[in-house]
Amino acid sequence: MSQSNTPSSFRARTLAVHGGTMRTPFGETSEAMFLTSGYVYETAEAAEARFKGEDDGFIYSRFANPTVRMFEERMIALEGAEDARATATGMAAVTAAMLCQLSAGDHVVAAKALFGSCRYIVEDLLPRFGVTSTLVEGTDLAQWQAAVRPNTRVFFLETPSNPTLEVLDLKAIADIAHKAGARLVVDNVFATPVLQRPIEFGADVVVYSATKHIDGQGRCLGGIVLADQAFIADHLANFLRQTGPSLSPFNAWVMLKSLETLDLRVREHARNAQSVAQVLEGAAGKVKRTLYPGLKSHPQYKLAMAQMELGGNIVAFELGGGKESAFRFANALRVVKISNNLGDAKSLITHPATTTHQRLNEEQRAELGITDGLLRLSVGLEDPVDLAEDITRALAAV
Repeated sequence: MSQSNTPSSFRARTLAVHGGTMRTPFGETSEAMFLTSGYVYETAEAAEARFKGEDDGFIYSRFANPTVRMFEERMIALEGAEDARATATGMAAVTAAMLCQLSAGDHVVAAKALFGSCRYIVEDLLPRFGVTSTLVEGTDLAQWQAAVRPNTRVFFLETPSNPTLEVLDLKAIADIAHKAGARLVVDNVFATPVLQRPIEFGADVVVYSATKHIDGQGRCLGGIVLADQAFIADHLANFLRQTGPSLSPFNAWVMLKSLETLDLRVREHARNAQSVAQVLEGAAGKVKRTLYPGLKSHPQYKLAMAQMELGGNIVAFELGGGKESAFRFANALRVVKISNNLGDAKSLITHPATTTHQRLNEEQRAELGITDGLLRLSVGLEDPVDLAEDITRALAAV
């Protein structure tokens, strides 16, 4: 195969189309899909050299695969990272990014506002292996500083957070982590590399659920971890090789094709979300609060506009009347569909208290602002007028 010769000086939208492409002697336009588990060697000596690392060729698709590597290379270009490894799911990416660098006796500081499965990793999984953790209010820098211990190795956060869209100060938190000798791991799934690149603000490791905006059409599961070459080589690569949460070459191919339109889709998502957020904020009689980083009413609006290019496509809002009103609203929608996924071309709505964050107890949900009346809306690519009419119609049913 011929290696990619895409200049790094190209801009993001060009890299999203051409980055990382390798071509076979057939000279195909579309990226080739290598649905193979193993690879053939010309000689036994060649196999020995490859296993010793003296030859850069592929060995086994659990370790690496040409199609998967193209996806990794393209994400490296978009994120501004040095290296990356793809995984079967977003949660596989989070789990691997944490476990590959932690040992018994280590300590993690994490923001309280995390996706439910991410909190499970921090609060339930890591302690089984002797890793302790402290949860802090992510927007309070003093709490990050106060939580540091001599054995703190990792800071972990997502920004904007799921589902209440808190925006955390990446540079300030990275500085605290580095002074403590810890790495900052950032789940950047809501912003995508189009709107926010955490490495530019000091993050050491960035993780994604590629299932969301990167696929963008609700088809395939996938994840990816991006970092510098040393982290990948010293911690992540062998962990993934031995534990096996590998991304399917078919899914990698789907993600590659989706990356070609990621920039266009995410920006249109964000424009639609801004419009929807304004509709909801204007319905003060029915909507108690509207949370969207692109609204000036958002508590961290100035920070969001400094870190992000646009506000993203997720809007959270709270209705009076609790769960009954939230369910009545969701059930009255015609364009927007009920689903716990996000980042899809279709607008999707979910009730976090009974879905994504249902494993948290009532007190924990209250602490995070996840009330029974809160809904999370992933704004899609439909006509914004249709979305506004659908929301207005559903509000009338509350």
